[in-house]
Amino acid sequence: MNERAKVVLKKNRKPRLEQGHPWIYAGEIERLEGIAEPGGLVDVVDHRGRYAATGYWNEQSQIRVRIVAYEPIGEMDTAFFAQRLTRCKQHRERFAPDAADCRLVYGEADFLPGLTVDRFGGVLVVQVLTLGMEIRREQLQEALVQVFAPEGIYERSDVGVRRLEGLEERTGVWYGECPRLIEIMENGLRLEVDIVEGQKTGYFYDQRENRAAIAPLMTGWGARSGIRLAQLETDNGAPEGAGLVPVNANGKPVTFPYWDGATVLECFAHTGSFTLHACKYGAKKVTCLDVSEHAIETARRNVERNGFGDRVEFVVADAFDYLRTQVKGLEERRARSAADSSKVDTSRPLGGTGRTFDVVILDPPAFAKTKLAVEGACRGYKDINLQGLKLVNEGGYLVTASCSYHMRPELFLETIQAAAADAGKTLRLVEWRAAGKDHPQLLGVSEGHYLKFAIFEVYSREKL
Repeated sequence: MNERAKVVLKKNRKPRLEQGHPWIYAGEIERLEGIAEPGGLVDVVDHRGRYAATGYWNEQSQIRVRIVAYEPIGEMDTAFFAQRLTRCKQHRERFAPDAADCRLVYGEADFLPGLTVDRFGGVLVVQVLTLGMEIRREQLQEALVQVFAPEGIYERSDVGVRRLEGLEERTGVWYGECPRLIEIMENGLRLEVDIVEGQKTGYFYDQRENRAAIAPLMTGWGARSGIRLAQLETDNGAPEGAGLVPVNANGKPVTFPYWDGATVLECFAHTGSFTLHACKYGAKKVTCLDVSEHAIETARRNVERNGFGDRVEFVVADAFDYLRTQVKGLEERRARSAADSSKVDTSRPLGGTGRTFDVVILDPPAFAKTKLAVEGACRGYKDINLQGLKLVNEGGYLVTASCSYHMRPELFLETIQAAAADAGKTLRLVEWRAAGKDHPQLLGVSEGHYLKFAIFEVYSREKL
């Protein structure tokens, strides 16, 4: 039996490996001793020859080695994968409230670099991202079936990062039976997932807890419309009933059950997940917007299957264009009511623009996928939040997120602050969150800390 190849690290490299980072870059390597097969295991040693870790090798990638163990191991066989996957299963059963529908494997954070697995009911959707995982497909499949007993496994390895590993993109049924459309449960809501055409693996589980975090924002707005709770009286002055009922400013009963709910705008809605949660928690009216017809049609079906159709309107539009149009209409309305309105052309109809909302939700796709894109991403995040802030009613809330890893948390907050300054708003941070518990984070691995989620209370500066 041949001795395993060794990767010898440079003496003066940064101690990233010792701090828990599972990637070894080409520039950190002094030399390779022995012959390393593409995707095969190698031992990593320091400049003095002391063992540090074991990982799999790929000379085509700038990430030459991805660590899988910190003690010598034999092979990444079916037993190896079964042991790691069992650990993944136990974590989700402990922390994910809907363990039947969640992320099961989160790559490096689950000590399975290059592998992502989401479970949608009885079907697993898998992304194999690296050569080291690709050449062990058979062992991986056997372990997935052994540990999770799925009805089917569908592969969505249609991501560009595979090309950096010298791999082609791949999709299709990998095992068993995989219906294209699957219904899942999230926070008590029923959602349809398209595992074939949906984004990524079909659905974004990382925002599960964040979607639930909007619950306190959805009620408590009736008083702004002059609605209050009162006890109705009959003609002879006796109480009509023991309970309180909502009445308007004229004392007339209000029969709409969501009279106390918020008006909500969700941009970049995808399949309407925040819209569904807003309705569940009591929103009065929700505008669900996405540029994709396919996404909005899925959102429409999700809304109907949960019985929220009477409270949701759907808009297919570019979010940037929609927000700017609403802001422009709002500015025109203000100009008409200003003292010098004689200078404004009031003959032009305003149409449906100039709307404002109690809660504006912005959950855009990643604007910065590389370091070089950060500057442009900052402009994009600032613009989208600037326009969104202008449409938030006084004392309302901006719910905003970024899934760009290269947009560091402090930079994201600075960008939001810059947008608030330009909008003349003062923001109060109510909640600051990351991805959910089925997306654990390894300390020392900043690449896994990609999601930023914030809820801000919004006030006009001159009204404070």
